[in-house]
Amino acid sequence: MALEQVKHIIDQIEQGSIAPIYFLMGEEPYYIDGISHYIENHVLTEEERGFNQMVLYGKDVTIEEIIGNAKRYPMMAERQVVIVKEAQELSRTIENLVSYAENPQPTTVLVICYKYKKLDARKKLAKAIKEKGILFESNKLYENQVPDWIRRVLAEKGYTITPKASQMLTEFLGNDLSKVHNEIEKLQLIIQPGEEITPQIIEENIGISKDFNNFELQSAIAENNQVKAFAIVQYFANNPKNHPVVLTVALLYNFFSKLLLYHSLSDKSIAPKALGVNPYFIKEYQIAARNYPMKKVSAIVGFIREIDMKGKGVGAANITTGDLFKELLVKIFN
Repeated sequence: MALEQVKHIIDQIEQGSIAPIYFLMGEEPYYIDGISHYIENHVLTEEERGFNQMVLYGKDVTIEEIIGNAKRYPMMAERQVVIVKEAQELSRTIENLVSYAENPQPTTVLVICYKYKKLDARKKLAKAIKEKGILFESNKLYENQVPDWIRRVLAEKGYTITPKASQMLTEFLGNDLSKVHNEIEKLQLIIQPGEEITPQIIEENIGISKDFNNFELQSAIAENNQVKAFAIVQYFANNPKNHPVVLTVALLYNFFSKLLLYHSLSDKSIAPKALGVNPYFIKEYQIAARNYPMKKVSAIVGFIREIDMKGKGVGAANITTGDLFKELLVKIFN
């Protein structure tokens, strides 16, 4: 949804429909940076920017100073651009912007980058910005939404990616879209448009093992492949900084919780939507369901909770990473 909103905002700017205020807020900085960067580089010509573009920082200015700059007239240009970065530093006084928002300078484009916070929609400022400008909220994606986001971003650039490769990137980078985008850009320097990004390419160019990762561990457990699962956790134990127990436990908890839901579905055809997973991965749940009856899955969820507590030092102060992983697998497979 946010990606479509960003495209709409940029399309409007390209068509010359430019709002006097862009208030960009929310937990995901990637889209906030994307919109503000686009405005910074496209609303004014290079010649106009010298006199008519200003970047301010929340920790260095007051709301009154922002308003003062916004009320200036442009010099030898149709408009001026005032960008306020790190505006969340002004959260205590941000509502003081309401008088300007209600009557903004038509020749100014005021961009407020309000990261990790959001306005109270019930208050005057949010209502005024909605009426006079653009109020954009950038929400964090859930991790299960990131693989599809990767696929869509790459598709726009003329690339494809296998489901396993996008899952590997997500597992390694999480839902930090800036980090994911940086890695995607690195790949674009290496491969040709139209080429498919595979696990092999991810391993060779980003350094994520295609054989020893949480995705492969999950698959090995689903298939009841004990030899492979123990080999992977031994690799994790030898590389604890890159494979923290807490992350692996969280992913396995998520998998078995969804497996429990899969068992409960009378109509398995709706599983992708019900579980919130790519249809490509449903086969893994089908295999796991045959290997782990519902009662066993319920017990495993309990085991995972125990290991999670031990991994956080509760009741197991001196236990090693390797021993934690092995204990978990023993309980899953027995």
